[in-house]
Order: sequence, then structure tokens, then C-alpha cells
Amino acid sequence: MLYLASRSPRRNELLSRLDVPFRALDLEVPEVRGADETPEAYVRRVALDKARAGLALVAQDTDAVVLGSDTEVVLGDRVYGKPVDAADAAAMLASLAGRTHRVMTAVALVAHGRERVQLVSSEVTFAAMSAAQIAGYVASGEPMGKAGGYAIQGGAERFISHLAGSYSGVMGLPLQQTGELLREFGAGADDSMDKGE
Repeated sequence: MLYLASRSPRRNELLSRLDVPFRALDLEVPEVRGADETPEAYVRRVALDKARAGLALVAQDTDAVVLGSDTEVVLGDRVYGKPVDAADAAAMLASLAGRTHRVMTAVALVAHGRERVQLVSSEVTFAAMSAAQIAGYVASGEPMGKAGGYAIQGGAERFISHLAGSYSGVMGLPLQQTGELLREFGAGADDSMDKGE
């Protein structure tokens, strides 16, 4: 049985697109970057922490495969988490405006005695944004609960001038790479169902 170690509605929606039956697990895993941890190592570790925590929850299922994922917005060496309030969201967006940043999403799959993690990095360029545009977007409420204070599949789409990488990865789950990992673990959909993705 495949389990998704995530409360995220976006990850639930994305994983559903792979036509693989799964159950979502409700769990909370601390997301604190270590002092000497690179952004890449941090994203990979958090995804693995989530998957391992999920496997511990369903330990009685000896056939369990648990998927954990983490997405972070990175500019330079700074990792942008989820904004704590509207002012924090506005500050994040102001610092990203007119610049190119990376969005890193790690996908971890764990089963009893087996673990794999894959990191997918995309580059997103924001156009210049006025203070009024930022304020309007923040007022919509959409930035809250989103890494970097924006949702590419929502209102922020109008600010993005260029994307190089995985659109679904920026949303929170890179579908092509996730499908490959699931097949590797024997939990993927039939190849005929994956055509066109």
C-alpha cells in the first residue's frame, strides 16, 4: 500500500494524477535547517524525515511504501520557508521580485529496509513587482502556508516571467520523477497510464 506522508492538499492532488491508489497520513514533522546544512541537504533530509515518520505510523503494514516530500524556495544560500504573517510574505516577495531563484523539491520513498531520495531543482524568474502588486497578492491570502510566499499554480503565476524545470515540482511534487521512483518500488501505475505526463 502506498501512503503519502503529507497534509498538503496540493501534494494530494498531484499524486492523484499518477493514477496510483494511496492513503494520506496526517503527521507533523519539524522543519528546522541545521547551521551547517546546505539547502540541498536540508530539503532531502526533511523529505526523508517525513517518509520515515509516516512509515513508523503504518509499521504494521509490512508492504507499506511511504512517500515524503519537501519543497523550499532558495535564493543564494537563504532558504525561504512559509511566511509567518502578511508582512513576512510581503518581504519575501519583494526580495524575489525581478530575480531568479531556485525551487527545490525532494521526494523520498521508504519501505521496510529500503530508502530512496531524489532532488529536483527548478529555476523561477519573477518579473519586477510593484509594492501595490505585492500588497494585493498578499491580501488575497494565497501566500500563507506556501514556501517563499507564493503558489505558482495560483495568482502568482502572473508574476513569473520564466520557469526552467518542473512545474509540478514547483507546486510541490515533481510528477515525472515521482512516477519513476514509484515504479522502482513496485508501487507505480502501469506505463500505459503514464503516457502524456
